[in-house]
Amino acid sequence: MLRITRMHTAASFCARTMSTRVSLSGVFPPIPTPFDSSEELDLAKLRGNMSIWKKKPYLGYTVLGSNGEFQYLSLAEKCKLVETVREEDTEKIIIGGAGAESTKLTIECVSEIAKAGATTALIYTPCFYKGSMSGAAFKEHFTRVADASPIPVILYNVPGNTGLDMPVPVIADLAAHENVIGVKESGGSVVRIGQIAHLTTGKDFQILAGSASFMKASYSVGAVGAVAALANVMGDEVCKLHDQLVSGVDESLELQYRLIAPNTAVTAQFGIAGLKYVCDAVGLYGGPSRSPIQPLSGEQKGALSKIMADVGITCL
Repeated sequence: MLRITRMHTAASFCARTMSTRVSLSGVFPPIPTPFDSSEELDLAKLRGNMSIWKKKPYLGYTVLGSNGEFQYLSLAEKCKLVETVREEDTEKIIIGGAGAESTKLTIECVSEIAKAGATTALIYTPCFYKGSMSGAAFKEHFTRVADASPIPVILYNVPGNTGLDMPVPVIADLAAHENVIGVKESGGSVVRIGQIAHLTTGKDFQILAGSASFMKASYSVGAVGAVAALANVMGDEVCKLHDQLVSGVDESLELQYRLIAPNTAVTAQFGIAGLKYVCDAVGLYGGPSRSPIQPLSGEQKGALSKIMADVGITCL
């Protein structure tokens, strides 16, 4: 019965995405994956979080992103997470992380998360065999994935995790593929984002800023939306910044400045454990991460709490 539900959900969303272009102009929180004390999926806690998140003005959600510990999940667990989010919110876009180290496994993962209800697939650059990951290898990988995918594909450039930057000319070439609709750029180089925007002009290709810290700069050179970890816990503020940026409101610089420190705290500075700690503080469920990610030390909690207190969030 569960399989039938997934197939039905996928059919309706595939039909929708094939008939209309998916707009990425908005904010997508990369939601953390909830685990219980035994490091098993806690779908009840996910449903509880969704009851809060779905009231926020997000355009959608990123499920199985880097903040979702997707590398620590089985394919079955990935599908359960996407399916649960889709059951809790039947309307908003789900960007589903579906990357893997081989093209074959990536295609299989994309197919399954599409059945579970994902609207688009977010595919990172394979990186374990770095010496073999040439521009030609990336182009073949993503072309084959996009050819096979039943849902639109978003490229994912995240050099902080992979140690690789996909060459900008390769991204520009892939932008011509009818099933490649955009790229999530998490490296933070505004020059690079501007180059991509320039080289993909006229290709109906969308750029997502991969952080709330550089949204204003990214939008100024062509980004249209953001996948921002901070949006999990400061969703109203991150969505307000997006609205200000797309409407040209002068106060956007002040808000951008305000979001830099807390965004850095729940990403590069304290990582997934830090994001989950703040989730717990704001009434969401953060909980533990899967090993080997360690919980924050007392000293780290104190430092993070001080940063969040400056933006009105009490953690202690």
